[in-house]
Amino acid sequence: MTEVAFTASATSGTRTYLTHALPLWRRTLLTHEAMIILSVVVVSIIAAASIPRFATPLTLSYLLLDVTPILLCALPVTLILVSGEIDLSVASAVGFSNVVIGWLFAEGVPIQGAILAGVLSGLLVGLVNGFLVAVLQLPSLAVTIGTLALFRGISIGILGTDSITNFPVELKSLANANVPGTGFPLVMFAVLVAIVLFAVMLHFTPFGRSVYATGQGIDTARFSGVRTVRVKFTLFLLSGLLAGLVGAYYTFRYGSARGDNAAGLELAVIAGVVLGGVSIFGGRGRIVGVVAGVLLIGLVQSVLRFMNYSSDVINIAVGGLLVVSVAVPLAFTAITQTVAHARRKTSTPMRAEESQHRKGK
Repeated sequence: MTEVAFTASATSGTRTYLTHALPLWRRTLLTHEAMIILSVVVVSIIAAASIPRFATPLTLSYLLLDVTPILLCALPVTLILVSGEIDLSVASAVGFSNVVIGWLFAEGVPIQGAILAGVLSGLLVGLVNGFLVAVLQLPSLAVTIGTLALFRGISIGILGTDSITNFPVELKSLANANVPGTGFPLVMFAVLVAIVLFAVMLHFTPFGRSVYATGQGIDTARFSGVRTVRVKFTLFLLSGLLAGLVGAYYTFRYGSARGDNAAGLELAVIAGVVLGGVSIFGGRGRIVGVVAGVLLIGLVQSVLRFMNYSSDVINIAVGGLLVVSVAVPLAFTAITQTVAHARRKTSTPMRAEESQHRKGK
């Protein structure tokens, strides 16, 4: 779906389609998404040139494996933010799924059944969020903060301080396996399929248009026939489902189930989505920008680890990127509006003088 920005005159009712008034090269290259992609390229080149052993297949493998949970969680969160809502509970949903898998497996449940239960546990979190936000119309910020604490507490309550690590070796190997002779993890094929599916869903389907319409104005969307309750409920279910799948991947990627696993993952997810150009106010965003934003977050984290910085410093860097990604677009919009307002004020007297001159003739 191509986003079309327009302004409507209150008196004449004429509309000017701003986006398509620009040349194609400007619409393609001078965008937020293009700037983030360029940033990924620049950071990669600088890191490869200045850090020994950075540009190796092993580093690429670890980088892609590390960003996989962030990217998979970021895809449905992108649609949720575009619809005008937010989901901060993805990390606790991942952790809850991880704990359910470990706990059931330790109790003697076959690993296939434990994985299914873990995925359904993530779906349960999405169901709770969707019911409270879409059906009861409670604020998504308050709801998902609440479910973040709720399901994190349940996870810690199930396992306490215990850690379960005796998972099948073949599943651990599969979760960390690469394409032979490369640093490209096998799990990235599933990630690429998920990216394509969500991109098609958001940009090329009626459902995606409903998501944009809901984020641009929920009342207008309702009067236009969009079933906003169904749209939001579906998005939170998708978020819970992907979180459940990520919980299963997380279990075998790190070979452990703990009550505090995936803690803080929501910061990287939200930072990657917002850094990728998705508006926190809804109605704007593209999957390609989110993918680039998540990769940039992963690159920054990887570079800082190579430089032996602690996890606290890495969290500060990610938080700083989040603040910058929110503040810069708002500042740019404010400056643009101020300049446009100043131009209108200067042009109005000139038009009035020209009109009087014509009347005098």
